Formats: sequence, structure tokens, C-alpha cells
Amino acid sequence: MTNLEKAKDLLKQFKGDDYLFGAGVLKDVGGVAAKLGKKAIIIRDTFPGSEEFVSVFKSSIEEAGVEVVAVEDGARPNCPLEDLARITNALKDSKADVIVSFGGGSTIDAAKAAEVLRTLGGEIEDYFGVGLVSKACEERGIKLTPHIAIETVASSGAHLTKYSNITDVKTGQKKLIVDPAIVPSHPVFDYEVTYGLPLGVTMDGGLDGIAHCLEVYYSAVGTDSYDTCQEIAEAGISLVVEYLPKVIANPGDTAARDALCLATDMGGYAIMVGGTNGGHLTSFSLVDVLSHGRACAIMNPYYSVFFAPAVEKELRVVGNIFKKYGYSSASFEDLSGRELGNAAAQAMFALAKAINFPLTLGEVDGFSDAHIERALTAAKNPQLKMKLQNMPVPLNADLIDEYMGPILQAAKSGDLAVIKNL
Repeated sequence: MTNLEKAKDLLKQFKGDDYLFGAGVLKDVGGVAAKLGKKAIIIRDTFPGSEEFVSVFKSSIEEAGVEVVAVEDGARPNCPLEDLARITNALKDSKADVIVSFGGGSTIDAAKAAEVLRTLGGEIEDYFGVGLVSKACEERGIKLTPHIAIETVASSGAHLTKYSNITDVKTGQKKLIVDPAIVPSHPVFDYEVTYGLPLGVTMDGGLDGIAHCLEVYYSAVGTDSYDTCQEIAEAGISLVVEYLPKVIANPGDTAARDALCLATDMGGYAIMVGGTNGGHLTSFSLVDVLSHGRACAIMNPYYSVFFAPAVEKELRVVGNIFKKYGYSSASFEDLSGRELGNAAAQAMFALAKAINFPLTLGEVDGFSDAHIERALTAAKNPQLKMKLQNMPVPLNADLIDEYMGPILQAAKSGDLAVIKNL
């Protein structure tokens, strides 16, 4: 079975028949909406060519007998609090009984969080953490409004997941809601929407897919979900490593772009089975200088070196994927511990070099030591504790400066030798 076939099988296993995905599925959104309610609000991104796609699914919704009562602009990257407030107010005013979001992770996350605030009230800070939305719903005997989430980027998998990332732009810190109650009830991904995406967005999204698969795979060691996480990681990482360079070389390669859509959906599946850890935790403190996917992709080789003694089997699997596609000549089966971690990191660096992607935080415009201090402080925040707990080498607050600090310094300079293993 090819990786493409395996990914499709895994998606069916994950979502059954409730997921509309593939090229040309926007025309079928109306049939879904008609089963859910009578009044819809569309929360949408705007980008070159977006009007054509919005027209297709909006017409489909209206032809199915559902009134579109409001159309609201989506969120800016990383979903700032100000955009969340605006979208929440629009949702309250609309009195819609169906939410249709159309965008990347930020807009879909905004729609998730806005519905939480509309239905449950309170402040967004009340829901940062794990399971707090479900708890509030159960206590009040209510459910959130049905949500048709239409993904437009091969990236975060937000249309499939229980996560909503929200950013306080003033402090430059991102926090998140993690809760099964906010999973969109009806995900949609029309691959054709991704065909015109800029290469930078495509690159960041594909590498975000690797980050999801990789971090979950690392953190699954010793859990009941390990075998599933390995299957997802092997399929998802393989597809990105094989097809992302093809898209960079030929942006019009629609078959390769379709493969990236499947790959990043593997990432979405992964974070519903397990949890992310170091790369994602650090990314939350880099929102003012890096996209989420780019931050995770830069950080994961360095965390891989730190985790190496605890994830040797996983590093051999991942290393051999990169080796298969020409990004390493290392004999991963003969390496162990720190040497194995270094070899895997070098393989990741080789892919990054091949697609002209930065290897270090020091290469990023606007990055400074203040970001390192911010990341170390954020790692001690109880609201982000789940990321520390998901690490294959768990850290508590007392160990963060001693061990996470060198990881961040290594990511700044590119010097793997700075990293200390626990």
C-alpha cells in the first residue's frame, strides 16, 4: 500500500463518512448545512481567488434552503484577541444556528472560540486549558452550535481538531483551548482551494504537518495509542518529505499539492490521538516573528536531540524516512542516544536546506534573546502545562531554565552541542 493509499484509509478510519474531502467538494456544503439548521453565518478568510470559492459554497447553502444571515471576515494570523471579540459579536448578532468557517487555522480557531463565548459567556481566559468547555457544557446541559469548518490551507488540520489557539498581541503570547466539545461537527477540505497558495504558505503548512505527526509520535511512547500514532506519523511525514520539494520545484503540480493535503490531515489526526510538546510550546512565544508552522519546524530538530535517549526507535523510523528520499546517508540502525538524535536533526536540516527554509532562530528577522526569555517564562505557565507533560522527556518548572534554555540557545545559533540531555 502506498503512503497516499494509507493516508486515505486512515482518514476514513478517523472521520468515517462525516468528512468531505478531495477536489471539487465545495458544491456539496449546502446539503450538509440543510441537515443542521436554517440560518447560517459565514466567517471567511479573504485572499486572492477566494471570492470564487466562497460563491460556490454560499450558493450551495442558499440553494439547499438555508438562509445566509451574515458574512464576517475571518481572523488574522494567530487569531488575535481583537479579532476573536469582533467575530464573537458578529456571531451573537446573527442568531445563526449553523456556523460555516472558511479559512486556515486562525479563522477556524476563531470560529471555535467565538462560539464558546457566544454560548457559554465569560472571558476567553476561562477556557484556556484542557476540557473546560466540556465541563461548562455538561454543567449547564447545553451543546455548542453545529460548525461546518472548511479548510483552505494544507497545514494545521484545524478543521479536524479539538484545539483553538488565541493570541494576546500585546504580550506576544499564544494560549490554547483543548477540548473535544469544540471539534467542528462537519469538516470540509476542497483541495482545489490550495492550488494557488504561495510557496511560503505551502512550505510552512507542510512542515507544520510534520511537526504534528512527529511530536505526537514522540509523546506516544508507552501509550495504548502508540501503534496508531506510528502509522499516522509514517504516512504523514513520508508524504511531506516526498511531495513538498516537488511543489516547491513546480507549484502547479496539483497531484503533489493533493498529497500535502492528505499529509497535513494526518497531522490533524495525530493531534486528536495524542499531544504535541516542545516545538509547539516554544512556537507560542514566537508569534510576532514567525508563523506557527515555521516556528515548530525550526524547533523540532533541536528538541529531537534533547529527546533522543528516550525516542531511539522513533528517531530510527523518522531518520529512515528522510534517508529514503535522499536527505541522509546515516546508518540509523547503528546509532543510539545523542548520536542518533544528531543524525536525525541533520536529516531534517538537509530537507530544510533543499527547500531554502531557515535552520535557526538566529536567521529570523526580529528574533532576539527576549523571545527566549518569553518562551522560558511561558513554559512555566500552568495553562501550558500539557505541553511539558507530553514531552517524552518531561520537564517541571524547576528544570525549564537548565534544560529548555540550552535547546533555545542551540536553535538560535545552530550549535547542537549546546543541548544538554537529562
